[in-house]
Amino acid sequence: MSSSDLKFISRPTSTLKGTARVAGDKSISHRSIMLGSLAEGTTKVSGFLEGEDALSTLAAFRAMGVEITDPVNGQLEIKGVGLNGLKQPDAPLDMGNSGTSMRLLTGLLSGQKFDSSLIGDESLSKRPMSRVAAPLSLMGGQINTASEGRPPLQIKGGKYLVGIEYPMPMASAQVKSCILLAGLYAEGETAVIEPAPTRDHTERMLRAFGYEVKTEDARISLRSGGKLIACELDIPADISSATFFMVAACIAEDADLLLEHVGVNPTRDGVITILKLMGADLVLENERMVGGEPVADIRVRSSKLKGIQIPEDQVPLAIDEFPALFIAAACAEGTTVLTGAEELRVKESDRIQVMADGLKVLGIKHKVNPDGIEIQGGQMNGGQIDSHGDHRIAMSFSVAGIRAKKPIEILDCKNVATSFPNFVELANAVGMSIETSND
Repeated sequence: MSSSDLKFISRPTSTLKGTARVAGDKSISHRSIMLGSLAEGTTKVSGFLEGEDALSTLAAFRAMGVEITDPVNGQLEIKGVGLNGLKQPDAPLDMGNSGTSMRLLTGLLSGQKFDSSLIGDESLSKRPMSRVAAPLSLMGGQINTASEGRPPLQIKGGKYLVGIEYPMPMASAQVKSCILLAGLYAEGETAVIEPAPTRDHTERMLRAFGYEVKTEDARISLRSGGKLIACELDIPADISSATFFMVAACIAEDADLLLEHVGVNPTRDGVITILKLMGADLVLENERMVGGEPVADIRVRSSKLKGIQIPEDQVPLAIDEFPALFIAAACAEGTTVLTGAEELRVKESDRIQVMADGLKVLGIKHKVNPDGIEIQGGQMNGGQIDSHGDHRIAMSFSVAGIRAKKPIEILDCKNVATSFPNFVELANAVGMSIETSND
C-alpha cells in the first residue's frame, strides 16, 4: 500500500495540557536556504523546518552547486556562493508540493546566466504560475509554462532584466517575493505595490543579510548592485502550524496550552486577531525580536467561541490558517461569515470547497460562496473525510476530532510531512487522540 493511503483517525478528547514548540516556520525556512545560498560566507541556521517542502528548496540549491549540511535537529550551515555563483543544474529542479519554492525560485532563476526548468508533483502541477511569469516577462525575463500557465516551467537564462514598478493585481507574498528576488539581478530599481499587506519575511530576511529594502506604505522596493552577507538565523515556530493547536485548545473542554517561540509577524497574525474576535482566551507572553522577526509564547485556554463576520482586512493576514479557523467556526455559537477569500480556491486544494465537503460529512450547516463561506456552529458527528492530499485540510479535521461525537477518519494524509512532520506525535503529547494507519 502506498504512502498516499496514509490515514489519520482522530478521536474525541476533552483535556489539552502542556507546552509545545511546533515545527519551524516554513516560509522563513525556504528563504533561509535561498538567501543563505546567495550570500557571501557561511550562514548558520537553527529552527529549520525539516519538512518535505523546505527540503525541496534545499535540494534545489545543492543541485546548483551550493554546499549545505544535512539538517540535524533543525540546525544546518550554508556555504554561500554569492549572488552570481549558482551553477546550472544537471536536471529539472523538482519542487515537490511546494508552491513557495516554485514561485520564488522562478524570480531568482530568471536572473541567472543559465537555462533551468522547474517541475512539481501532481498537486503543484495544477497551480497557477502566470501570476509570476507575467511580471517577470515585463522585466525582460522569459518563462515558458505548460497550458493555462501551469507547471512545468522553462526559464531562459542570460536575459537582461530591468527593474519595474509593479502594482500587484492581488495580494500575494509569493508574487511579491518572486519580483523582489528577480530585482536583485535587474537594472535599477524594482518595486511592487501591494493592494493589501502580505507576509514580509523576504524583506525582513534581505535586511538581515545586509541588503537594503525600502518599505513606504504599500510600496516595497530594492535596487540591484548590493550583496548579501552571511549571518546567523534562528527560525521561529510557524504560526500556521501553531494555529492547529490554538484552535484545539480553544475548542477542548479543559485546555491550558503554551506554544513556545511562535513567529508573530504582523503580516501573519490575522489568526490571533480573528480568534480573539471570536472570544478566544489567548495571550501573548515573552514577546521579543529574534533575527528581525517578532516572536512570542502563546498561551491558549478553553473558551466559548462565538460566530463573527471575519473582517476582510484580516483575510490576507490569515490566508493559510482558514482551514483550521473553519473548525473553530464549526464549534462556535452562531454563524461565522468569511468573504474576500478567493485565493483559498487555488491553494494545494480548493480549500473552501474541500473544507465545506468535510463539514457536510460531519453534519455542520454551511453555505459556500464564490469568495468564502458561511458556517453555522453545531455538534459535529464522526465520519470519513477526504483531505485531497492537502496537509492543512488533514490537520484541521484532526483537530475537529476533539469535539466530534465519534471518530473522524481522514484520508490521504501523507502531505502533512510537507509542513509539519511530527504533527501527530506532538498533538498526542498534549492530549489529542490521533492514530495513523496505512490500511
